[in-house]
Amino acid sequence: MSPDRLFAAAGAVSALLAVALGAFGAHGLRQRLSADMLAVFETGVRYHVYHALALFAVAWVASRWPSPQATWAGWLFVVGTLVFSGSLYILATSGVRWLGAITPLGGICFLAGWLILAWGILAER
Repeated sequence: MSPDRLFAAAGAVSALLAVALGAFGAHGLRQRLSADMLAVFETGVRYHVYHALALFAVAWVASRWPSPQATWAGWLFVVGTLVFSGSLYILATSGVRWLGAITPLGGICFLAGWLILAWGILAER
């Protein structure tokens, strides 16, 4: 499968999951979590949505200016979402505090993905 189709499909599935988790947080967790933990969960959803949309940007870049950097950026966004948002979801719902220590690794994946995507767009071919 071509990178543009792969990351467009990944973006669609990721957006679906983000909306479902956002609805779950708003309707299923509001009475179960403290305000602080609900805010943590919502932060996970917010960055999940941003990077689901970023996967569509990667798909577009990969179709317009194909490069290995675009593919790397897409995978970094996928891993970043799993680590950043996933750790926040689990932290908020389970209270397992050590997961907060791995959340920044997901943020680093996001930052690296954006940097590598810019590099791929600007690199001369």
